[in-house]
Amino acid sequence: MNSETEAITMNKMGILPIKRLLLSMGIPMIISMALQAVYNIADSYFVSCMKDTDAVKNMSDRAVNALTLAFPIQMLMIAIGVGTGVGINAIISKSLGEGNREKAGKISGNSIFLGICMFVIFLLFGIFGVEPYILSQTGDAITADLGVRYLRICTVYSFGVSMYMTYEKLLQATGRTMLTTIAQITGAVVNIILDPIMIFGYFGCPELGIDGAAYATVIGQFVSFLLDAVFHYKYNKNDFGTEISYIKPELGIIVEIYKVGIPAILMQALMSFMTYGVNIILGNVSETAVTAYGVYYKIQQFVFFAAFGMNNAMIPIIGFNYGKRDKKRINEGIRYGMKFTLLIMLVGLIGLQIFANQLVGIFALSEETIRLCRLAIRLITPGYLFVGANIAYQGIFQALGKGMYSLVLSFVRLIAGALPIAWLFTRFANASETVWLAFPLAELIAMFIAFYMMYNVKGELKKI
Repeated sequence: MNSETEAITMNKMGILPIKRLLLSMGIPMIISMALQAVYNIADSYFVSCMKDTDAVKNMSDRAVNALTLAFPIQMLMIAIGVGTGVGINAIISKSLGEGNREKAGKISGNSIFLGICMFVIFLLFGIFGVEPYILSQTGDAITADLGVRYLRICTVYSFGVSMYMTYEKLLQATGRTMLTTIAQITGAVVNIILDPIMIFGYFGCPELGIDGAAYATVIGQFVSFLLDAVFHYKYNKNDFGTEISYIKPELGIIVEIYKVGIPAILMQALMSFMTYGVNIILGNVSETAVTAYGVYYKIQQFVFFAAFGMNNAMIPIIGFNYGKRDKKRINEGIRYGMKFTLLIMLVGLIGLQIFANQLVGIFALSEETIRLCRLAIRLITPGYLFVGANIAYQGIFQALGKGMYSLVLSFVRLIAGALPIAWLFTRFANASETVWLAFPLAELIAMFIAFYMMYNVKGELKKI
């Protein structure tokens, strides 16, 4: 980012009305996050349409269950990539702001090297770790086989997603977010188009079943990667060196990337650990409960991702004005950021309550799975206002330099609260009916902790 562009951005963050800033920055981010939710749900929808065979009965539920078991690892892959990308984005932007093109070029090259390293890690897990990982969550041999096949393809051929996330952050660091959105949309569309073709064998393609869903996913990721790479080498060369020679690893730069990136990885990874833990806990109730949770989780992402989009807009606005020591605009950013996040979650709550039957009915699942998924929506969504407050507080704490507060809040919401409470509910006779209450209860507990943290933060803000 050159100094002129940086100055314009700084003026905008410090001068434009806060409400206008939040909406102008938040809406594109919300749209981008919604596309990611579509990307995640496409496989589940199409595999739910798979038909029974002579060897496999109840195929649709088993196939969706397999994807649910695989999902935590896919989330972990994204967490590592996105967290690394946060570090890349931060230090490249800083180097460009300082006018240090040479260092920016080295960071770019080391980023590509790290993307390759991520692929090697995922590849090794795909070869050696997928089977024990899936078997740790289910005792059903058919579901396990489906899960192993799907996840092994996604990890062994993960070069596309590893490099896609790398090049995406390199483009975002130079302000070329529209190009990354084009690549993301194109990859998602390719995935959605290929899903039915490869799963069911249309247009001369062999019928690949759940393997086809995995191949459609990795092909879509490769398309996004190739587009981002083309955009990077075509446009980013105007800002820093993009030659192959820069790929030579430098320990100092890698350490600098992960000083920023590791906290971001941990924040993202907590979601992966939570879903893995919930899969194991619900597996003690029934395979149907695991499948219902997987479907619910992907439906809820449309609401949660919208809130995270607003969160991503709120952080730089509050953070910039905190740096300026502008108490009035800090407080406005906190107030309107909280209001807009709560409004998003309220709309999501009402929408899911009203359209629960229609949303769950999209999936071709057994009556019992549909019933449990519908019940999950009914019982979990009333806690969405707690979720909205917690997501907003996480962003506020990050913006004010209280990253540890944000990490602790995430840990309580997703691990220390949700998992023990969910396990406790499975001890009751009607576990499949009541276990869903664990999630809003965990959010409520976390919200009271957030109130206490915010009380301390407000004391510090008064000193500005």
